[in-house]
Amino acid sequence: MFEPESTGPLESLQDFPELQAPRRPRRWWLNALLFLLTLLSTTIFGSAAVRSFEAGQALDLDGVWESYQRFAHGDASIWSGLYFSTPLLLILLTHELGHYVKCRMLRVDASLPYFLPSPTLFGTLGAFIRIRSPIYTRRGLFDIGIAGPIAGFIMLAPFLLAGVFLSRPVPPGLPDGSLEGPFVLGAPLILRLFEWLRFGAIDPARILLHPMALAGWVGLLATAMNLIPMGQLDGGHIVYALVGERWHRIVSTSIIGVLVLLGFLYWPWWLWAGVAFFLLRRHPLVYDRSPLSRGRIVLAVAALLIFVLSLSIVPVRTL
Repeated sequence: MFEPESTGPLESLQDFPELQAPRRPRRWWLNALLFLLTLLSTTIFGSAAVRSFEAGQALDLDGVWESYQRFAHGDASIWSGLYFSTPLLLILLTHELGHYVKCRMLRVDASLPYFLPSPTLFGTLGAFIRIRSPIYTRRGLFDIGIAGPIAGFIMLAPFLLAGVFLSRPVPPGLPDGSLEGPFVLGAPLILRLFEWLRFGAIDPARILLHPMALAGWVGLLATAMNLIPMGQLDGGHIVYALVGERWHRIVSTSIIGVLVLLGFLYWPWWLWAGVAFFLLRRHPLVYDRSPLSRGRIVLAVAALLIFVLSLSIVPVRTL
């Protein structure tokens, strides 16, 4: 561990093997199993999205449960859901591999990505890696924190654009045959831009998103949530590397207050504020005062732009 008076940055632990954490046994089978389960759950969800899109109807949860029944009966049509699951898992995998590869480059001990399958939502709760050893430099913390969102966004953008161009408009009001209680996805700025290029000035509620565009939307949601500048989220790591521990704490507390206010517009923000208050405020100390390079400052601005383009204040609203 470095003293605060350290005058020179350390880019990695390569020259200090005594500081590296001992290697633990790898359980790659668990990573592989969770990935396969998530591939299955997102494909089943995706098959419901494909059927709804082909029928010109809004997606509903009953269609998702019907897809699980189809899978239980060996119906091969569920594999049409790969139009959704393949781009989504590539986006999530690229995000996490961005973190993982940078950890390996800096000799920081980190796990392979763990995927989280889910029978509801979009078939997944996301993915994460475990960092098992300390990060000793601000530059290392910054590089690891920002690598995931940038890599994931680069993978996401082409899928989102292609998916929007495969989407189609629907008549005003609810599509014929829609079940009661459909929902409309919020339109982050980049999605709205792509929709404007494809459809012009049309109400986003009238655009029936192709499953590939839906996968891109989920990727945008995951990117925006990770880039919220607080705690140990990717955005929190970036802020800590930029301004240090004291200002990181101030920013994190302020963001929790903003989330409370946003909860009056969209109540799930209150849940996220509660999680952040109890679990995400603290950040491991990094005893390094060396400044970040100009290139990293530019990357921080790029991360802020990605956050603005990806954020939706009301991600989902019901009709």
